[in-house]
Amino acid sequence: MEINWLAVLVAAFVPMVMGFIYYNPKVVGTAWMNASGMTEEKAKGANMPLIFGLAFFFSFMLAMSMNSITIHQFGVPSLFVVNGQQPAPGSPEANFVSDFLSKYGSLHRTFTHGLVHGMIMMVFFGLPIMATNALFERRSVKYVLINFFYWFICIGIMGGIVCSWPK
Repeated sequence: MEINWLAVLVAAFVPMVMGFIYYNPKVVGTAWMNASGMTEEKAKGANMPLIFGLAFFFSFMLAMSMNSITIHQFGVPSLFVVNGQQPAPGSPEANFVSDFLSKYGSLHRTFTHGLVHGMIMMVFFGLPIMATNALFERRSVKYVLINFFYWFICIGIMGGIVCSWPK
């Protein structure tokens, strides 16, 4: 399977766009500021180009990971790697992979499928990581839930985009 770089790039913008909406003071921005201890003065003193640049880089990394999380066929060729070597072109193994992907390569490649896998990933990977950090930082449940639901939505949409947009 090849990576659809355009889908990854579009998916990487999801957290940026969602952040502008979700963390707006009219949505949950004020509640987040209170829960996180952020102040207007602190926010104004930040190096925003650096923050947004790194945030986009990390979003791109997340979007890349959605390939292997949401597209089941992505790992099929790796089943036939022996001692680090791909099967030789024309070999029975290489032909099997090619035939399999031509027949089943688009199965479960829907937005909903990717959305569900992204959301499941957030529940079983994202939430435990975020909650563990919050425990040691002595953050409130409200803080965890505000950030968790933001990422739950973002990762779900990112998974949907990457999964449903074939090369």
